[in-house]
Amino acid sequence: MSDYTPTPEDRFSFGIWTVGWQGVDVFGPGTRPPMPADRAVRKLAEIGAYGVNFHDNDVFDFDAAPAERQGAIDAFRKALDETGLVVTTATTNLFGHPVFKDGAFTANDRDIRRFALRKVMDNLDLAAELGAKTYVCWGGREGAESGASKDVRTALDRYKEAFDVLGAYVADQGYDIRFAIEPKPNEPRGDILLPTIGHALAFIQTLERPETVGLNPEVGHEEMAGLNYAHGLAQALWQGKLFHIDLNGQHGPRYDQDLRFGAGNTRGAFWVVDLIDRSDYDGPVHFDFKPPRTEDDQGVWESAAACMRNWLILREKVRAFRADPDVQAALREAKADELAQPTLAGGEDWRSVRDATVDAEALGRRRTAFEHLDQLALEHLYGVRS
Repeated sequence: MSDYTPTPEDRFSFGIWTVGWQGVDVFGPGTRPPMPADRAVRKLAEIGAYGVNFHDNDVFDFDAAPAERQGAIDAFRKALDETGLVVTTATTNLFGHPVFKDGAFTANDRDIRRFALRKVMDNLDLAAELGAKTYVCWGGREGAESGASKDVRTALDRYKEAFDVLGAYVADQGYDIRFAIEPKPNEPRGDILLPTIGHALAFIQTLERPETVGLNPEVGHEEMAGLNYAHGLAQALWQGKLFHIDLNGQHGPRYDQDLRFGAGNTRGAFWVVDLIDRSDYDGPVHFDFKPPRTEDDQGVWESAAACMRNWLILREKVRAFRADPDVQAALREAKADELAQPTLAGGEDWRSVRDATVDAEALGRRRTAFEHLDQLALEHLYGVRS
């Protein structure tokens, strides 16, 4: 059996809120006690993680007094120093407190929007101090349940304004931080603004500093919308906008399950690992899952370790798939390599194909071999080829 022990080179990271989730849901309270951020750091280091991501209120309470806030930050920093874990990413909780019940950057109430900007700037300062290079922005409350309550075009004006203000703040402070928008179609709001990768990519082009803003797509969020996560990642990579990834498991278009990575759409996970492993993505391999409320403390760490183990298992399988001579022959038969050949040769333009003629009947009969190729992938996934 292969060694599936994580190493720093794997760049595995977790959100403090993932392992620290108490198991709260709309039908019942938490089943686990609160977990201080410093304990989460130490335990993640024990199971082989490389880095962490945090919301401001993962480290200190929303209403913490200055001394309490600083004490929590000091304990967090001490754990980071002693374990060597890296702060890869940070974000701000703009969804938990009732003040954000109608959103943060797009709240109808102007005072709330101004407070949200201040809250993010406070945490950007901390993120910069701790060395984070990416700042995730998930607008979970930026949306509506009813049509008349929110003028969406005006809300998008305010959304753009917020990113422009925060981009200017980061530039003026000299911080080496990029923003990554995390799309989600619904939950907790009925309809969330920037619901998919495509919506977010279009929005980014309207900003004053589009080069500093990219994406943080999540498995569950895209699959909740019935979309192909690997295809979304591919487009983000193609446009140079894949700044971060959030990995978990999901069973189709339902509520946000946040299963451990590989425990949902396993076939989809196979292609995600294949894509990232063959790409130039150099960010953290980040897990944004939630240990089910059925689990005790031991189960929390077993499920976190399983996320990393499943990535390594799938990575071994996709590499074996790509190295398989039968797969390479099937790829050639499927003409997969021909797609990289430009449709127009050098020096050609539209005139070269304006009157192109082919034997359409013969081309229509030509074998694609796609099913054969896909079956080979499944056999590697099922473990009957190596």
